Amino acid sequence: MYAEDKILIGCNENEKVFLLPKLANRHGLIAGATGTGKTVTLKVLAESFSDLGVPVFLADMKGDISGLAKVGATNDFIARNVENFGLEEMGFNFHEYPVEFWDLFGEKGLPIRVTLSEMGPVLLSKILNLSEAQAGVLNIVFRVADDESLLIIDIKDLKSMINHVVENKAQYESEYGAIAEKSANTILRSLITLEDQGGNSFFGEPALDYNDFIQLDDNGKGVINILDAQKLSLSPELYSTFLLWMLSSLYQNLPEVGDLDKPKFVFFFDEAHLLFDDLSPEFAKKIEQIVRLIRSKGVGLYFISQSPADIPDDILAQLGNRVQHALHAYTPKDQKAVKVAAETFRPNPDFDTAEVISTLGTGQALVSVLEEKGAPGIVQQVNIVPPQSYIGAIDDDLRKQIIDISGLKSKYWEAVDGESAYELLLNKIDSNPNIESEVPEVDKQIIEEVKAQKQEAPEPVPEAPQQPSAGGILGDILGTVIAGQTQSAGKKTKKTAQQKMVEKAATQAMNTAAREVTKGIMRGIFGQMK
Repeated sequence: MYAEDKILIGCNENEKVFLLPKLANRHGLIAGATGTGKTVTLKVLAESFSDLGVPVFLADMKGDISGLAKVGATNDFIARNVENFGLEEMGFNFHEYPVEFWDLFGEKGLPIRVTLSEMGPVLLSKILNLSEAQAGVLNIVFRVADDESLLIIDIKDLKSMINHVVENKAQYESEYGAIAEKSANTILRSLITLEDQGGNSFFGEPALDYNDFIQLDDNGKGVINILDAQKLSLSPELYSTFLLWMLSSLYQNLPEVGDLDKPKFVFFFDEAHLLFDDLSPEFAKKIEQIVRLIRSKGVGLYFISQSPADIPDDILAQLGNRVQHALHAYTPKDQKAVKVAAETFRPNPDFDTAEVISTLGTGQALVSVLEEKGAPGIVQQVNIVPPQSYIGAIDDDLRKQIIDISGLKSKYWEAVDGESAYELLLNKIDSNPNIESEVPEVDKQIIEEVKAQKQEAPEPVPEAPQQPSAGGILGDILGTVIAGQTQSAGKKTKKTAQQKMVEKAATQAMNTAAREVTKGIMRGIFGQMK
């Protein structure tokens, strides 16, 4: 709850525990066993940041976070806390919050798409669970694509590039190293599995612009971006890799801003253990580096998990603001987790921290936040303040209404398949009629696909007047687009839905090609395109 220019997290009979906005980008942890109140704490913090004018991103693993979009309602428990702690006098009132719904599969929110070129080989290797040798081949494929300005937008592009590199391995191996066909075939099989998990929906264009997550509504409230992760949670590698991609994209693209009066953006990682399960030391080091440095870009990170022991020590040490709900100590392993959780707090002489962790009720928590000068505060036992939005999931009709009125729907709803590696490599096949006998069996399937596409394609339009050259590869890629636009100049007829889609695809192709050519291809901390 945002009150007195601070974020009120919880109360007890003697005091109220506030999080200072200027220290909110020092990151945080919300921990506790299932059913102890982590989701409510997450909602309370998200509401508070929104009221403060800070945009938020979070994942909805069970569907109940969606209640942020609906006006809250009272019950006996909420009414008692509001009265006992004087929350109404501090401005507590039930209302909804500005929300954007997102979904990697485009089913319960705006589609989120990422191009494979932007994600890069390192994170993709993590999704596909590739061995070191297989990841090496994938790196070569991306390097060849980068060097030859062949965009890898979606999975069919990557398949085409893999086969192109294997087919021409004699040409490439002297410069890039050995290319094992066995590893290439393993990658192709893994891509089929990824397609079955919904990869064709996720990898493509229009690609997500992270700036669309950092928005305020007309009243100056931070927009709360909710990623529906109910289906996504069944593919933990895809879920964790997407969050890592987003985190590293923010890190390498946002400017340095130093210490602000409040964060520029807050990112909640639910089920944080999925980020660190079976993580290589090299990966863990890179994540630790991002967590340590991203606060200077105005971003606060909050990890949500069952136990602090789920978070690597080097990263846990960076999380200054902590909320610990109950942990059960049924087994020796549980007892060790309770001890670890207790040791992360600055002790309170009034109680035994480890003992209290095991006896907390639902909605109660131990809270420690950073003090004015950045030192950890003494841990306090509190009742978490109730959320002002609806507790529970919203119905599908309300969700659909919110998606339909989103100003971003026209930008992201329809997928676009512009000219990229798949099409450019097929043009090479088309220009050499004898190539079919020289390529592997999997490439022959691609050739058959393009033949079928050509048979279904409409007749080409008459040649347009000569246009000024765009120059280089950009001109080669965009020549057909420019000619098509000139052909229709001077005519103002009603456009069909198909024509609109073609124009949208052309625009996206131009934007993509221009982005690649003008920026050049560089790769950042996780091998992502910068």
